[in-house]
Amino acid sequence: MGDGAMAVHRFTPTHYHTALGAHAPVLNVAPGDTVETTTVDAGGADASGLRVTERGNPQTGPFYVEGAAPGDTLVVRLERIVPNRSGGYSASVVAPNVVDPEYVAQMPPGRVRAWAVDASAGTAALVDPPAGLEGLSLPLAPMIGCFGVAPDRGQAISTATSGPHGGNMDYRGFRAGTTVYLPVFAPGALFHIGDGHALQGDGEIVGTGIEISMDVTFSLDLVKGKRIGWPRGEDAHHVFTVGNARPLDQAVQHATTEMLRMLQAEHGLQGEAAHVLLGQCVQYDLGNVFDPAYTMVCKIAKHLLRQVARGAQR
Repeated sequence: MGDGAMAVHRFTPTHYHTALGAHAPVLNVAPGDTVETTTVDAGGADASGLRVTERGNPQTGPFYVEGAAPGDTLVVRLERIVPNRSGGYSASVVAPNVVDPEYVAQMPPGRVRAWAVDASAGTAALVDPPAGLEGLSLPLAPMIGCFGVAPDRGQAISTATSGPHGGNMDYRGFRAGTTVYLPVFAPGALFHIGDGHALQGDGEIVGTGIEISMDVTFSLDLVKGKRIGWPRGEDAHHVFTVGNARPLDQAVQHATTEMLRMLQAEHGLQGEAAHVLLGQCVQYDLGNVFDPAYTMVCKIAKHLLRQVARGAQR
């Protein structure tokens, strides 16, 4: 992990990427450093509402972490995620792939819906609500939809999808206070971040959250020599693993396998123990089910792991 004095970098982006890859880094940081920066919305609009880059989940970065090498694990602490303008937008009709095929013909035509976002009050309200939703006010739950590292084998992978490197996972749990662990595939890790949502339901089933530009603060650190297969994370209450694939059962397989490996390697649960624990205590959260790769999150409560650790010490 990082040691010594840790710096805070305030970075203003001038260009963005719609693929995660080995792009020229915009900033070099040491392990343990913090970055304060901004992201544009999924359509490429900045804090003023001006479109400054092409649409498609444009990413700020990449950020080069000194000493990061393939086989390491990048530690990303999401510290602050705050909408930096008063207007967001969303799609309005669910994707055809999340309803029965015979129901698709009955769905209304979709449109873009504008939302008034009040970051200080922590609310979002439709600007021109459809009948039945007049007066609806929703609490904000800011999150980052798309982020990750440069993928393996020198690939550049579209921000429309996801994989072991992260990418467009659209998981509501990627919010301030969450720590994410990503496998490192390229020197420097090359961390990208973007696609802020003021609010989003599970699955991103209309193809958007409330899309908006963000002020973000995160810190980057390293675990040297620790190789993981898929993104992992933790918040105050859970540890979790992430599988990105299509069909959905393959995403479940990736996430569950990664959790079993973590329980075995880091919590000493060998043989049947990890399987018994998951069999009765696992929780699954649905990330993206709209884009080319779906996302499934496999969770276990931290209090259970503390109980396991105490039992092992007796």
